[in-house]
Amino acid sequence: MAFDIGLVTLVLGVAAWTIGARETFAAVVGFVAYGLLLALVWVRLAAPDVAMTEAALSSGLTGGLLLGASTRLARTDGPAAIEKPSAIMRLAAAVLCTLVSAGLAALVLLMLEPAPTLAPRAMANIAATGLSNPVTAVLMAYRAIDTLLETVVLLLALVGVWSLARDRVWGGLPGPYHRADPHGLLTFTAQILVPIGILIGIYIFWVGSVAPGGEFQGATVLAAMWIIASMAGLVDAPPVTRRWLRLALIAGPALFFAIGLAGFAIAGGFLAYPESHAKLLILMIEVPVTLSIATTLALLVAGPPERAPAR
Repeated sequence: MAFDIGLVTLVLGVAAWTIGARETFAAVVGFVAYGLLLALVWVRLAAPDVAMTEAALSSGLTGGLLLGASTRLARTDGPAAIEKPSAIMRLAAAVLCTLVSAGLAALVLLMLEPAPTLAPRAMANIAATGLSNPVTAVLMAYRAIDTLLETVVLLLALVGVWSLARDRVWGGLPGPYHRADPHGLLTFTAQILVPIGILIGIYIFWVGSVAPGGEFQGATVLAAMWIIASMAGLVDAPPVTRRWLRLALIAGPALFFAIGLAGFAIAGGFLAYPESHAKLLILMIEVPVTLSIATTLALLVAGPPERAPAR
């Protein structure tokens, strides 16, 4: 009990500090710390799948993207720190935050007892999916359309990032090139960590059918390993015009959608699976989706094309 109270107090304190930080870098560091603390909260709530997603995506990858953005916005930190919102703007923000907080509190306090839930019906039919992990079963069967749209949204986000490239370097290589220091600590760390991380990422993906894990968590670990190797100068980003790269990006969503359409013929509905082949079809979806998500996340961090394509 004392640990939970201390954790809640720390989460609220870090959240307030992050909002009040005037420097971009400090706010990003606070955001990353806040996400890691939320991962602990989800662990305490017995939701390891959500905790892994929070640590990998919300704090880890998003934190990396924000750190990259903060370095690009470093020149604007000085003028932004001097600026001060007007009294009306601060009052409006305070009122809006108060209303949102009051609304959330009302939803919690006025919730029906017992709260309405579809969990018993979902668990009663989980055997039909061939999966033992209820979270994966829900994401790939009961809410498969949401999962499909999430993969499409990631792809659209990457297209938006690539669209920021200047015309003269369009089709080139994302991000700057880092030269490897053969005697550097980062190079040594990457050479040891990356192979282990790849195995962990594959394991997290594979175990997702029976235990906490899945394609999003595994893909994030795989993307992080490529990012580490790239930062160490061991690998370079490929030109965005490479056909194999674009196939890797669209393979997951495309196969997901194709199997969804096949559901009309084999099970009578979009993204419906026949019980005898449900697990096989879900696995056929998850493998390319994991690779597509990993590629997309890595390229999101790499950024838009900044270097002209090799001639």
